[in-house]
Amino acid sequence: MSDRSATVSRETAETAIECTLAVDGAGETDVETGIGFFDHMLTAFGTHGLFDLSVTCDGDLHVDDHHTVEDVGLCLGTALDEALGDKSGIVRFADRRVPLDEAVASVVVDLSGRPLFRFEGDFSQESVGELTSHMAGHFWRSFATNAGLTMHAEIEGENAHHEIEALFKAAARTIDDATRVDERRGEATPSTKGDL
Repeated sequence: MSDRSATVSRETAETAIECTLAVDGAGETDVETGIGFFDHMLTAFGTHGLFDLSVTCDGDLHVDDHHTVEDVGLCLGTALDEALGDKSGIVRFADRRVPLDEAVASVVVDLSGRPLFRFEGDFSQESVGELTSHMAGHFWRSFATNAGLTMHAEIEGENAHHEIEALFKAAARTIDDATRVDERRGEATPSTKGDL
């Protein structure tokens, strides 16, 4: 199996980002975005998905958290797409339901090459630390669009910290499952079209 990793750099007037993702990692993370709770969520994503993940972002946080969260999502999604290459041999479909205390999140993905994000649920508080709660959904929309995957996500609970963390952990476990290599498939692409 080839090295399934990628490094993506992005620099605009709003953010400067360096992101490295290794799909077949051990969950080692090094994350610094300037938003403490967002760093915690990206670390949870790497840890629970067993992805080696390095992210640095210098963003315009004097404006708000929007550009930082959105652009990190764009870069991480692009890194996943590049790391998977032609997606030969992968499982492709996966779903997980993950609880955190009173909260629960479910995520279903298809690494189809067709970007779509659908989200159901409302966050119980407007923000967690310096992260605006609704930006958690926006992050995954940006990620799914650039990763070229279909993603359906739902959350419910009473505490936004728990709801967002359950969402990131569910996404991590689901994407880990979907990106695994199915030895029975060999080098075949998991599609009746023969291409993703």
